[in-house]
Amino acid sequence: MKTRMIGSLEVSALGLGCMSMSSGYGPPADRGAMIKLIRLAHERGVTLFDTAEAYGPFVNEELLGEAVASIRGEVVIATKFGFNIDLDTGERQAGTNSRPDHIKAVADASLRRLKTEHIDLFYQHRVDPAVPIEDVAGAIKDLVAAGKVRHFGLSEAGIDTIRRAHAVHPVTAVQSEYSLLWRGPESELLPALEDLGIGFVPFSPLGAGFLTGKIDENTRFEPTDFRSLVPRFSPAARKANMKLVEIIKAIADRKATTQAQVALAWLLAQKPWIVPIPGTTKLHRLDENLGAVDVVLSSEDLRDIASALSEFQVQGERLPEAALKMTGL
Repeated sequence: MKTRMIGSLEVSALGLGCMSMSSGYGPPADRGAMIKLIRLAHERGVTLFDTAEAYGPFVNEELLGEAVASIRGEVVIATKFGFNIDLDTGERQAGTNSRPDHIKAVADASLRRLKTEHIDLFYQHRVDPAVPIEDVAGAIKDLVAAGKVRHFGLSEAGIDTIRRAHAVHPVTAVQSEYSLLWRGPESELLPALEDLGIGFVPFSPLGAGFLTGKIDENTRFEPTDFRSLVPRFSPAARKANMKLVEIIKAIADRKATTQAQVALAWLLAQKPWIVPIPGTTKLHRLDENLGAVDVVLSSEDLRDIASALSEFQVQGERLPEAALKMTGL
């Protein structure tokens, strides 16, 4: 497995997003099978594993902690704080909570669930409008000094927030959605991160599965699958956006590879400090995704993709309205 630098942190060129193993995409997967999958990912060279207290809540961190306990020194654990979750009951209340005392309490709880003495990368899951980002960064600075956290990250944050946080304590990585289906970060976010020397970790790099070609207008989602609520995944939007899938398929056919691998290879080709974290619950999909590291898109491939994208407008918002309001993009 090739490696990349996000800020000062070296990780595998592709990480593994663990959320779908416990939540977000329908019923939770079998716990034992997911522990095995995480360990197989490590055997294949994956070192970056992404989770959050909100995934479950709590159960995804517990899952990852158990899976990597015997290989803790060989992996990078990224988790997140920032939603308003009761640390005793796991009850998720409305809004965000990044008060410094709460951040520190979340860190302690996450350390216990992850069975570790330190969190490698601690992201603010969503910016809290009620708490100055300087106070958030100050809390992380304290956690770093205490040895509980090693690197600071921000998720779905705007440029001004990133710069203000970075001035208090170095931000190692920013995590936001980015794929051929959603290219919003390109105009302002990516140039700012490059200027600051911050790494970028795209989630939903396969467009929540849409770019694989396995979803069409007739696909039905479980009620507990977040895509059932997303405008971009309405039947009409999926039908309109199939043109993008066809664009990717043409490149995949030309290179004798898969659509998922083309979509991931495209992301890897954008910047050397981009590390996508595709998620899966299936071993054959894990292997397919990891194969993207060895897919090289030529300048001609990239030009063809760019030309086709310039003539195509993605239909449907990427998140429900309430969720969009919580992002800085």
